[in-house]
Amino acid sequence: MKQGPLPSVDSPDDMTGPTELPSCGPLPTRVGVTGPAPEEPLGVVAVGPAGAERRAVLATLLNLDPVMLTVPAGSWLVVRNAKVPTRAAFVPGYRQPHSYGADRDAAGPALARPPRRVELSVPEPLLRHFTLIDVPDTATLGAAGNRVLLEAVGRAGALLFVIAADQAFTATELNLLAEVAPTSVEVVFAVTPGAAGWGPLADGAATTEDAGASVPPAGNGATEATAAAVTVAAHRAALLAAVPALAGARWFPVDDADSAADLRRALVGWSSREGLQRASVNPPVLPGQHDRVAVAADPGDWSERLDRQTRSCAQRIRQHLALELANIHLRAVQEIVFGVGCAGLPDLLDREMAALSLLATAQCDQAVRGIITDVAGRVLGAPPTEGVRRRIATAVQYGLVDDRPGQELDKVLLITSTAGVAGLTGPEAIDALASYPAAARSEVLPPVAVALSGGCWQQWRTPGNNDHSAARAWSQRAVREVELGLSREISRRFEVIRLSLGAVLSDAVDHGILLA
Repeated sequence: MKQGPLPSVDSPDDMTGPTELPSCGPLPTRVGVTGPAPEEPLGVVAVGPAGAERRAVLATLLNLDPVMLTVPAGSWLVVRNAKVPTRAAFVPGYRQPHSYGADRDAAGPALARPPRRVELSVPEPLLRHFTLIDVPDTATLGAAGNRVLLEAVGRAGALLFVIAADQAFTATELNLLAEVAPTSVEVVFAVTPGAAGWGPLADGAATTEDAGASVPPAGNGATEATAAAVTVAAHRAALLAAVPALAGARWFPVDDADSAADLRRALVGWSSREGLQRASVNPPVLPGQHDRVAVAADPGDWSERLDRQTRSCAQRIRQHLALELANIHLRAVQEIVFGVGCAGLPDLLDREMAALSLLATAQCDQAVRGIITDVAGRVLGAPPTEGVRRRIATAVQYGLVDDRPGQELDKVLLITSTAGVAGLTGPEAIDALASYPAAARSEVLPPVAVALSGGCWQQWRTPGNNDHSAARAWSQRAVREVELGLSREISRRFEVIRLSLGAVLSDAVDHGILLA
């Protein structure tokens, strides 16, 4: 891997030349908040700094013992509603989750590496409205973890930020909230007592009305309620000074079950509104979904255009990912030399690979949508409606099933302890890599999935194994192997898209109508 200053991947438009085709469009260069799909289940993502008693707040909302919400460091917790309590850990490198008891005394499984997520299913009425997702503390997420978080928040629809009375927003947290602020995501804040409670009243503090919070009426505990309101107002003022777009966010002081009831009602109210809104934008029948669609009298050189576009889009995505992997290697070196050291390398690389997987998936999805729209428009004589495009995409998916045996597109790339890359196939293996699993995908291609195997944790967390030179060389080889593996996968994916889409459109041209 080339060392030294590298161009930023934030400027894809600088890549000009024969690979620039309008069908690919401006491919995303980073993962961020996107609008949720109508079929995406509602979710509330809880985040905040360590020491804010976030787990206690969630346990109060769910009427659970906080111990039930304990997960390994770095793992996400996804809590769903179910009649029978279950708990399972989803670990990259395995097709099946590791189950362990759903009671407070159940010991977790002995794992070689932390799971990407732990799913807890409990019979709780609140979870009928939405899924609750708890993520690692904000200080441990890093840049890549924040990108994964933003992607999950966009799909879930709501963000619950929990902060203690004696804590202040960090620059990283303010940047995170600033990215969420202009989107449709519902942002709710919960403030918990600090080590010294709500703290004494301060002269000139903000008024209760400024807090926008739910505060108990005067009476027993009126002093505590007033102190809580003043603390919430101070936090809100500090936030709005940096992120004024969140002026409409609601704030709730939470220190017991009674005060958590207001937060609970607010989240249920949001889920009701959001559920109706998502349902209203998903019509039961799309235009063109069942109609006969005639083919253009002269579709032109659509086949040659398909060939050029699949090749150029694959090349363009490989270029983007190569630049991102080069930057990932630089960040890994910085972690080894200036950060935690060799012991922190697996955590950082795994977060980077999770964000890279989301980026590569988004780029492939957008490129394939552009290719289908552009080439199908040539064949049909007009841009296809959404219903027609989905019919074509479904037909292309059927063609992907005929891919060569042993060359499945549902493939996970696992970085091994020897800095190589091993493959694991199957949709279950891909699902184990998701921090927050999505609804059934409507895209043509399966997700891109890259992660670290458990051997990497065992190698670099072994006591005494703190050779910086060896860690830098290992990370360089590992990143290079990932680049080669991803390059092969991207090329193969677009080749099967070319063959399958070509077969669907050739059939339409031969018959004079679209039969997909």
